[in-house]
Amino acid sequence: MVKCAFCNGKGKDPFELLSYLATCQVCSGKGVVNVSEPAIKCVYCNGSGRNPSDGRITCNVCFGKGAVSIGKNNVECPECNGTGKNRESKLPCLRCRGKGVVKK
Repeated sequence: MVKCAFCNGKGKDPFELLSYLATCQVCSGKGVVNVSEPAIKCVYCNGSGRNPSDGRITCNVCFGKGAVSIGKNNVECPECNGTGKNRESKLPCLRCRGKGVVKK
């Protein structure tokens, strides 16, 4: 058993997407996950348990435009700071399924 990397062992959804009371989708609220030994740190997410966005995921506020309309004016998107890309993925890593480690 290892500490859940996605919620950092807290057992709560780190992004509070559904509710601040929502449990972590990776560990089901336990704070730990079962990992078969031997295990090594996931290289894909660098052990964070979160899907590395590195610019591949489009901002869900401006839809990749980098700006939003307020009245008749366009202003820099406050979510992505004008990049059009999501700052941080709110999904578990696809390789390790949010555990932060993979079987060696």
